[in-house]
Amino acid sequence: MNTFKIFRSFSFLIFLLIGFSSNAQKNAIVAHRGAWKKNNLPENSIASLRHAIDLKLPGSEFDVWRTADDSLVINHDAHFNKMLIEQTNYEDLIKFKLSNGEKLPTLYEYISAGKRKNKRTLLVCEIKPSEISKERGKETAIKAVETIKKLKADKIACYISFDYDILKQIRAIDVKTSLQYLEGNKSPKEVKADNINGVDYHYSVFQKHPEWIDEAKENKIILNAWTVNDAKDMDWIIAHKFNYITTNEPELLKERLNAKK
Repeated sequence: MNTFKIFRSFSFLIFLLIGFSSNAQKNAIVAHRGAWKKNNLPENSIASLRHAIDLKLPGSEFDVWRTADDSLVINHDAHFNKMLIEQTNYEDLIKFKLSNGEKLPTLYEYISAGKRKNKRTLLVCEIKPSEISKERGKETAIKAVETIKKLKADKIACYISFDYDILKQIRAIDVKTSLQYLEGNKSPKEVKADNINGVDYHYSVFQKHPEWIDEAKENKIILNAWTVNDAKDMDWIIAHKFNYITTNEPELLKERLNAKK
């Protein structure tokens, strides 16, 4: 590896380490399911991920399910084209295309695309709780972590989930990766006790519990809010200096941030 490549890789690693520090990154934009809305791209598509990377956004979120034949795929809902993903084989799912002609991407394909010419966009991997069993959800998490490590993308990825046990399972197999909890029913001190790095709650949770904002900062817990699409709500989060803001409107959020400089 030449000197330039070494420097570039080191710089990206430093950027991500800064992003994981709860007192460093402020109001960083995370595109929810990729940057899809403005250009009418399919959510969770490789095209929406690449657009987030092209916009040089600090983060892009995506959702992982496991099919009946153990393929890890990217989709938000439990079903795809009216088929339950967990009860359907991958070859049956890909008979139906996304609106832009893409096939339903596998996690391997998605992460491979996310690594390409990506100098600053964190890949925010949401592991969906299984609708079959808690154990299946934890098994899916293990397979997702293994895939991301196999692709040597673990340094540019973090994990989020509504299932607390999924996060604890990931921590058991990876002591270093960044984890954020989504459900909104635990205080920052509670997640810190379980070695979870962040609270990634709907913005209304923080409006109901504003004391959690200071508690998170005092305990060096990452603050992230979803899904912040309205300018008024964006301004409220910006004023409280969250680490990350997850949105379907990354272009609007960028405008709001630039207006306050």
